[in-house]
Amino acid sequence: MDDWVHGRRQKRALGRGKAPGVIPYIGYGSTEWVRVLGRVLYLKPGTGEDDAETKRSRADVAQVSRVRGWRSFTSLHVPYHTVRVLIDGAAITEIVSDRGGVIDSIVPVSLRPGWHTVTLQTDGSDGVDAPVFVSDPEARFGIISDVDDTILNTALPKPLVAAWNSFVLDEHARTSTPGMPVLYDHLVARHVGAPVIYLSTGAWNVAPALSRFLERNLYPVGPLLLTDWGPTTDRWFRSGTEHKLRELGRLAREFPDVKWLLIGDDGQHDEQLYHEFASTHPDNVAAVAIRQLSVGQAVLAGGRSKARLHQDVSGVPWVYGPDGATLHEELKAIGLL
Repeated sequence: MDDWVHGRRQKRALGRGKAPGVIPYIGYGSTEWVRVLGRVLYLKPGTGEDDAETKRSRADVAQVSRVRGWRSFTSLHVPYHTVRVLIDGAAITEIVSDRGGVIDSIVPVSLRPGWHTVTLQTDGSDGVDAPVFVSDPEARFGIISDVDDTILNTALPKPLVAAWNSFVLDEHARTSTPGMPVLYDHLVARHVGAPVIYLSTGAWNVAPALSRFLERNLYPVGPLLLTDWGPTTDRWFRSGTEHKLRELGRLAREFPDVKWLLIGDDGQHDEQLYHEFASTHPDNVAAVAIRQLSVGQAVLAGGRSKARLHQDVSGVPWVYGPDGATLHEELKAIGLL
């Protein structure tokens, strides 16, 4: 059914003169490879629609007025489309988007640590640029942060509130958790060159909105690792828990020498997920920081986690606090700040 609906929308888009275009996302990598992220959508050339989408994906807040969440879910993706990859202006390879139009590929390349530019091109386009952070081989510390209820105040696990927040609410109405931007700023200043990765169960559709939120609230720049939207062959919606565990395991394999500070909240899943990851990969975890929800937030989030299994997990320290200032003091006490 999903394929049939998409096919009908695709014919209509082509009839209106739309063509495949790339929305780039921030990537990451090592000195030997980079993970290229983006999405191929049907856009209308020459009308500014493609430029507007690209600017929004880069968190160009000055160009964006008031954006309703439902607009993020009306875009039409292009499955299995070939995209050329250029890094720092040199052609590297070609990659293919997946069934949801998502570009997520490892590209072998030799680069120096720091920020680089990836250009993604479709047929007949000049290409769009996206930054890629190449981690220093000497880096031994990194940050993996949840988004919803950790740095962005929301209530996603409750269906009706989730629908309101995702589809109706103006994105500028979403607020940042007090003290968290300052905490993250101090962490990256204390650990120069540390990669910062935002891991969320949100759909790729909301990546531009999340990028704008991060920039608006002065969070460190870093890649977003999201999941696809819509049904699979065996379920109506994808499993956010499986997505997070899969990405955590992948990061542990990709950066075996990095100890990650895992930041989440005490809603339904983060404590259990981080406990499981810390148990199986203790050498890859520097500490776990859990933002405690207020009573009202916990109710909207479906309750607090009942895991509480984290005590002395292979020596990994856990800290708790309701805001960034408290977590700052707790992390300072264990020597991470």
